[in-house]
Amino acid sequence: MAKHDPDLSLLFHALSDPTRRMMLSRLARGPAAVSALAGPTGLRLPTIMRHLAVLEEAGLVATQKDGRVRSCALVPEALAPVRDWLEEQRAIWEARLDRLDDYVMTLMQERAT
Repeated sequence: MAKHDPDLSLLFHALSDPTRRMMLSRLARGPAAVSALAGPTGLRLPTIMRHLAVLEEAGLVATQKDGRVRSCALVPEALAPVRDWLEEQRAIWEARLDRLDDYVMTLMQERAT
């Protein structure tokens, strides 16, 4: 995966805001109307719509309009690039820590002899 993947940047930008993360947590329980997402935040509808636009641009949320009601649903597979990147980072850091551990153990053995 590219180090500067624009899709990954969009995903991290979308996830960087606590209001958007709260909205995603709510949508993880099932689809919801925009008004239901807005209620707990205390934010005005135009602000909520801007947050939803960021989530949609990142591919994390799909919306649909039925009459006057706009419903939103989570797109869980959109989180795969984030999960993959984090897994790559975890593997890199575990390998580094393993090498550090080996080095420290070698130093301790050398001092013991």
